[in-house]
Amino acid sequence: MDTGILILRLLVGLLVAGHGVQKISSHLGGRGLAGGTAEFRADGFRGGALTALAAGGGQIGSGLLLAAGALTPLAATGAIGVMTVALTVKWHNGLWVQNDGYEYPLVLIGAAAALAATGPGAWSLDAALGLTPYPLWWAGLALVAGLGSGLLTRLVLHRQAPAAAPAAVRGGH
Repeated sequence: MDTGILILRLLVGLLVAGHGVQKISSHLGGRGLAGGTAEFRADGFRGGALTALAAGGGQIGSGLLLAAGALTPLAATGAIGVMTVALTVKWHNGLWVQNDGYEYPLVLIGAAAALAATGPGAWSLDAALGLTPYPLWWAGLALVAGLGSGLLTRLVLHRQAPAAAPAAVRGGH
């Protein structure tokens, strides 16, 4: 079991961290901070570079903590939060990733929640520091706080689409 949890932690944690690196640098195929800023603006978010830095930093931090099995409930909360924002961006495209849907963020949310529920396993910093096992209620707290923080971020930072002008004003029929 510990081997499976280790593999899951490394895969999910390093992928989440990698997404953060891409948002703020040219490493791992990223377009630098300017590209991350443009991506957030194109998706309708306020804040420019600060938004990209906060998202990228949140992904890097939570991803590396998950991969290391350090402060696992907190790490899962962060990963769930940033992936919830990504899910809201892709929601209108439907579930499947081939249509730019939210399938991938949903899988990362589920995997982070599963890690919060199972704990980081014996081969983790949490175990080495004697912090495990975490009570199961931490998993529920991580899921609720992560989803809530992601939805709140979307609510606060996302600009509303401008209302469509009436047809007569647009020159239509």
